[in-house]
Amino acid sequence: MAEAYIVAAARTAGGRRKGQLAGWHPADMGAEALNAVVDRAGIDPAAVEDVIMGCVTQGGEQTWAFGRNCVLGSKLPESVPAVTIDRQCGSSQQAVQFAAQAILSGTQDIIIAAGTESMTRVPLGSNYNLHAQAGIGEGPVSPRIKKKYGIEEFSQFVGAQMIAEKHGFTREQLDAFALESHRRAGAATLAGAFDAELIKLPIMTEDGPGFATRDEGIRYDGSMESLAGLKTLSEGGVITAGNASQICDGSAAVLVVSERALKIHNLKPIARIHQFAVTAGNPITMLEEPTGATLRVLERAGMKIDDIDLFECNEAFASVVLAWLKTTGADPAKTNVNGGGIALGHPLGASGAKLMATLIHSLHASGKRWGLQTMCEGGGMANATILERL
Repeated sequence: MAEAYIVAAARTAGGRRKGQLAGWHPADMGAEALNAVVDRAGIDPAAVEDVIMGCVTQGGEQTWAFGRNCVLGSKLPESVPAVTIDRQCGSSQQAVQFAAQAILSGTQDIIIAAGTESMTRVPLGSNYNLHAQAGIGEGPVSPRIKKKYGIEEFSQFVGAQMIAEKHGFTREQLDAFALESHRRAGAATLAGAFDAELIKLPIMTEDGPGFATRDEGIRYDGSMESLAGLKTLSEGGVITAGNASQICDGSAAVLVVSERALKIHNLKPIARIHQFAVTAGNPITMLEEPTGATLRVLERAGMKIDDIDLFECNEAFASVVLAWLKTTGADPAKTNVNGGGIALGHPLGASGAKLMATLIHSLHASGKRWGLQTMCEGGGMANATILERL
């Protein structure tokens, strides 16, 4: 039976809005992620057969064959093609899934699945907001869809609030989850838990030239009092900027290969892609589908939730992960053990590959075997992937 293996996975440190990575053109930042996995695997760049680049806001500097531009800015030769995909926040997790499908089908042997997002230089929604401001088009939600669902627009913020109300989560519960994300991320950073997965991008610091070696959004001195002082996004609601993911700049990549490639290029696998799934549900609630994707991937794998050693469930909002924990029965102590998007940032199209790099390195650091990653996505979709550490 064909297998899909991961031989390298790396990510940049997260940069806050207008922060440490703001000076990086996203195509160059993406190029550095491609370079990193090629270097770590020790493979000839010309052996790469394709690059699948996830990116959500495909406008401005992140448009015009963005994935191809990342290749052209990298050490990969011109002979390496690329494609850019958008499955919203799961774009680069889907890139890994597409890469695995190509490997398992036998049509390709060496693919880089990656994701890049500069939310500083290409703000979320700018690819349609600028059209609206110019009076071009009616926006992404057509009249037919508005009539079908009885809405004027789909909103992740509304969805996160609806999930909190459905499950009865209080503001204090959401803030406590957020604070724990910062605590775990801070402890992991100080312990060097991320060092093995990080790509050290050159940056200009207050003291001169340096490198981005730490995720910039962690609040080491966070408190329930400081979180309680933040304004809710809606009157009477429980969602705040403090219990939601941070705007983030970043890039990540995963090198996926076949067993044939392992032998030909003398590569050492660090993980095996055991099973994957993508599902979809209610586009209004939008962010609760990780439960469906998790149950689907476990069923396909013939596994139970307790068989999994470590989980990465993207912290788009605290209510999303709390609902997922409640409905799947996953162990909170095994979930986002080094913090998540609330503390570390959520660079949209890069987050899938970013979480996968973290999950793989966490499995190796802990000596655990099985990891499951899932991600809520715009439109009510979700990806889930099960990995085996090798």
